[in-house]
Amino acid sequence: MRAAGHGQEHLRHGCFLLLNTGARPVDSKSRLLTTPAWRIGGRTDYALEGSVFVGGAVVQWLRDGLGLIRSSAEVEALAASVPDAGGVVLVPAFTGLGAPHWDPYARGALVGITRGTTAGHIARAALEGIAFQVADVLTAMEADSGVPLAELRVDGGAAVNDLLMQLQADLIGVPVARPANPETTALGAAYLAGLAVGVWKDLADVAGRWRIERVFEPRLDRDRAEEMRARWARAVERAKEWDK
Repeated sequence: MRAAGHGQEHLRHGCFLLLNTGARPVDSKSRLLTTPAWRIGGRTDYALEGSVFVGGAVVQWLRDGLGLIRSSAEVEALAASVPDAGGVVLVPAFTGLGAPHWDPYARGALVGITRGTTAGHIARAALEGIAFQVADVLTAMEADSGVPLAELRVDGGAAVNDLLMQLQADLIGVPVARPANPETTALGAAYLAGLAVGVWKDLADVAGRWRIERVFEPRLDRDRAEEMRARWARAVERAKEWDK
């Protein structure tokens, strides 16, 4: 199974992940959305979709709300200044939690702070908060489809952040593929339009134009990754229904 995550941009709010399920619409039991992906040649393909309300916007908050960085691009260096988040977990539920939790009353939570916590730890926890949310959606997609995830394909502005992409691969335990063109969402719409008017002859012609710029292989021990996800899950529970 390959899932595509898009909209992971520093200066936009959310992340959106889509899993093509082919001609069979899957009725999600994990609170994901079932949506038409496209219709070509009389055949409709469907997808499972998971929406994360606050993704790249957490970096915006570090910049504009806390003043920890002057530009979004600086977050990678700040987060890389520490080897890990130092036990800090940031749940960026600023506007509630999206898939698979769907809790409009959840609010942001920053837990695990100690006297030794630095701006670097908070920045790293912010990037991890994006990756954790994506991992939650992917786990739900695996449960709904019954097929294990083989690869995550990413695009959008945040995909240029090498540290975030490595964190994502480490947490989900599968490769994360970054395309040569980071704006693949817009490019996909152009491809569909081109197919409709005959610029490209078929889907195989379009698929042959896919180019990967870099693949991030998971490096983190799986037991450690599960420990991190369990700690994240505890923090999410503390954030839920906070404003109810």
